[in-house]
This record gives sequence, structure tokens and C-alpha cells, in this order.
Amino acid sequence: MNFQRMESIEQVPLSALQHWQYCPRQCGLIHLEQVFDDNVHTLRGQAVHAKADQPGAETAKGVRVERALPLWHDALGLVGKSDVVEFFAGGVPYPVEYKHGSRNKAADIAACDDIQLAAQAMCLEFMFGKPVSEGALYYATSKRRRVVPITAPLKVEVAQTAEAIRQMLTSGKLPSPLSGEQAARRCKACSLQERCQPHATHAGLKAARTALFDPEA
Repeated sequence: MNFQRMESIEQVPLSALQHWQYCPRQCGLIHLEQVFDDNVHTLRGQAVHAKADQPGAETAKGVRVERALPLWHDALGLVGKSDVVEFFAGGVPYPVEYKHGSRNKAADIAACDDIQLAAQAMCLEFMFGKPVSEGALYYATSKRRRVVPITAPLKVEVAQTAEAIRQMLTSGKLPSPLSGEQAARRCKACSLQERCQPHATHAGLKAARTALFDPEA
């Protein structure tokens, strides 16, 4: 995919990619309607980020570590900041994203973290002109990293997801809620479940509400 610079592009926050991958409606509530509620999962996540979100730099064993480094990619219209970026010999950047919970996540949930990390890697490539072939996700409960190769397909997914989010932001239209097995697994952990009310917005329930006021029904 050719990532050429686009003028007057709507900027997409890096965190939005993770939100969209988890649930497009959650992404819309946060980044389109600007609402957010905390639950135990989000509070734990904030605690994990408390140190990493403090800007600063240090060097240990020949590796420069920068925290809360601003990131951007003009061609993709991505903006945000890193948790941690490690700079190795020759100034090659290595992004490390902090997450709460265990590294042993279901593959589809882990993929939500992967796309955010890949977007950070692409920003670092754009900013420093050096290839970023991998990064890592650090999970606070496990206290271990999971290395993520930054592959070509993952980069394409980043670009496609960023464009989908941009179209949502431009249209102002909130995506539909999840349904079926995805909803059963993901909605219960979402802090925005009460605002979203996924069951109340399903097509079947909407039809039932309409029928209540139809004298022929």
C-alpha cells in the first residue's frame, strides 16, 4: 500500500485503532461522541500507565528509553504518544505498549493490542526514517512482554482501520453495536455498556418497539 501524504486529513488518535478493533461502536462513543466511563478494567489500565505516561528519558545498558514520546504519521493522519520507546544501536526505535491483564489473551482480543502497537511502529518509522520490524506489549499481571512482529499485512490493517475511523468521524454516524458471540464476550467487559445499551439497539427490539404503536400489528 502506498502511504502518500494527504492534505487536510482528519487526524485519528492511535488509541482509536485499538477501540475500533475491539468494537467500532465503543470507538464511536469515545472518539465521536466524546463520552467515557470507568470500570475496574479501565482503572487498572490507568494505574498501569501512570509511570509510562510521565514524559522522560533515561539510558540503561546502552539503551535509551523515552516515555510518553509524541508520535505522528502525516500520511496516515495518526497522532498520539507512546508508553515507552527503546532506542537501540544506531537509533533504531522499539515501541513498548503497556497493558493491564495477562499476556495470555484470546487471539482476537490480543489482535486489538497488536494493531495499536503496529500503528506506533509505523509512526516511528515515519518520524525517524528507520525500519521498525517489531515491538512488544507489556502485560502488568503477567509482568512479561509479548513480542509482536510488524508485518506488511498488519501495516495494511492499520491503514484500513484508520480510514474506517476517519470515515466515521467525518460522517458523524455512530456504528451499530456488536451482536452474537462477539457481543456476549466483549460487551460485559466494556465500561460503556450502559451508554451503548447494545440489547436495546438490536434490530429485533427496534421492530418490537415500533409494533407497539402500530394499530394493525
